[in-house]
Amino acid sequence: MGTAASSSTSRSSSLTVGEKVCAALIPCAVVLEILIYGFASCFDDRRSSPVKPGHTFDDVTRLARNSPFSVNEVEALLELFNRLSNSIITDGLIHKEELQLALLNSAGGENLFLNRVFDLFDEKQNGVIEFEEFVHVLSIFHPHAPMEQKIDFAFRLYDLRRTGFIEREEVKEMIVATLKETGMVLSEEILEEIIDNTFADADADMDGRINKDEWRNFVIRRPQLLKNMTLPSLRDVTTGFPSFIFNTGVDD
Repeated sequence: MGTAASSSTSRSSSLTVGEKVCAALIPCAVVLEILIYGFASCFDDRRSSPVKPGHTFDDVTRLARNSPFSVNEVEALLELFNRLSNSIITDGLIHKEELQLALLNSAGGENLFLNRVFDLFDEKQNGVIEFEEFVHVLSIFHPHAPMEQKIDFAFRLYDLRRTGFIEREEVKEMIVATLKETGMVLSEEILEEIIDNTFADADADMDGRINKDEWRNFVIRRPQLLKNMTLPSLRDVTTGFPSFIFNTGVDD
């Protein structure tokens, strides 16, 4: 036990300030990685959707105009959305249980970071994810999405209580929950040191919480923190999920 504690302390002292700060963003990276791999597993499912999409081609073209996705890519996302949204309840809406089934292969139980991801997709806060919300949030992770959108989304990921600030307990809560899901272990000492360094670097006015301007300045100084806010696979979702071509409204 003493050896393990000594090892943890040694590892902590060898971390640079930058590494400690980056470690505080582990939950964001893990959430996004699980998200994309969960969706990728749906891409591999070649079964036909149980319910036809309730969206017109005009809806698809409108969403394409207002996002980095092409019309074909929005159609591919609609195929994916159809499968996710009808995996348990066939109503054309993604319920939390369906998102949890896609990401974690389980439709039951409480999961903090799953709940957080669902809340951010559920922009209307009506308990379900609609197709337009689905496209809008995924567009934030597109390689061509504006950096400001990525910065804002990452901020909201940690603002668990929607106060407009990131507080120490929120960061700790996210890290602890994600470490639990991934089986990773950090000593309480290292965890506190990571959070201390994050707030020392980001909390410019030293009021014990990080506001949006402080967060923006913080990540601009450390662009590696937003690396996982870009998913290269969204550059061309049609190659990962080609079955949409049989239902496309785009002329050859």
